[in-house]
Amino acid sequence: MECVNRLQTLLGEAFPDAQAVDVVDRTGGGGHFHVTVVSTRFEGISLLEQHRLVNEALADPLRDGTIHELRITTRRPA
Repeated sequence: MECVNRLQTLLGEAFPDAQAVDVVDRTGGGGHFHVTVVSTRFEGISLLEQHRLVNEALADPLRDGTIHELRITTRRPA
């Protein structure tokens, strides 16, 4: 749960306007996560760029091995 909270905090800081930030520990033991971010920041940019922004926000846990697998879902608000 500590990892999930850390990732949610990092994403919340990177996307302060986000309508939703969700982090799911897919295995229950850490390492494999699915993150969903809904933000106006994604308007007008490609899916690749949206995912790049999420990866940048999570650069430290990706680098230190906290995240072994990352699935990303990004959306613009409806």
